[in-house]
Amino acid sequence: MKKLFLAAMLGLAGTGAALADPVEGIWKTQVDDGAYAHVTMSTCGDSLCGVISRTFNDSGEYASDNIGKKLVWDMKSQGRGSYKKGKIWQPSTDKIYSSKMSLKGDVLKVSGCIGPICKKQTWNRIK
Repeated sequence: MKKLFLAAMLGLAGTGAALADPVEGIWKTQVDDGAYAHVTMSTCGDSLCGVISRTFNDSGEYASDNIGKKLVWDMKSQGRGSYKKGKIWQPSTDKIYSSKMSLKGDVLKVSGCIGPICKKQTWNRIK
């Protein structure tokens, strides 16, 4: 009985990793206004969000006031590496854009629009 219980618990423990969204992890943003960030993507309720976990500039890593702030939120997986209906904040302009993302392997294409004005970045997976 103990072996059966242990086997069941190990099976359940493995399902959490199997259910993780492929976009979860740490991503390096492109340089914007001389700086870039590492963004930790994870689930937030029934959506995905990304929090600034580290920041860098020409001198290397630095302690930005933006560390710990949400950069991406309300992002919904559409399946097959497509994400829509999210929001993204651009720290250099303090603007919030409607956003979508596209994942292929370790490359995440991120775009955001305010009306007809859109911006794009390519992020690379750190881990």
